[in-house]
Amino acid sequence: MAGRGTPATALLDKQKVAHKLHAYDHDPRHESYGLEAAEALGIAPERVFKTLVAEVDGKLAVGVVPVTGQLDLKALAAAVGGKKAKMAEVAAAERATGYVAGGISPLGQKKRLPLVLDASARSFDTIYCSAGRRGLEVEIAPDELVRLTQAVVADIAA
Repeated sequence: MAGRGTPATALLDKQKVAHKLHAYDHDPRHESYGLEAAEALGIAPERVFKTLVAEVDGKLAVGVVPVTGQLDLKALAAAVGGKKAKMAEVAAAERATGYVAGGISPLGQKKRLPLVLDASARSFDTIYCSAGRRGLEVEIAPDELVRLTQAVVADIAA
């Protein structure tokens, strides 16, 4: 399983971006994918970021926040120039990104959605986020993630 690539890993390889992949055995009974990743990999949960898809003024947008916090929907809406946001339906998020919930990566999404990375990411040399599959995380410099996704950096974690 760890040997199979994903659109995220293919993008990183194609762009020759420095990164490390970290695989672990995903337990489907675990309540939080991100906290499970932090525990399994033995890293501070503040360095593990979750990718959440929201609907801002009727259009999808992506927020990437630490697994220790929540997505501030008002802040996300403001960061992408919108007024009102709500979490997207899981099926809509999976269709737009090409990934399954719990394994949605900010990288290599099927549709290029506006993406906002929480500003706390910049306090670390590297952060961890989904590599496109449950049980697979990518460790990457926040600035590289911003560059590859054309992300806006803003305070969007609550």
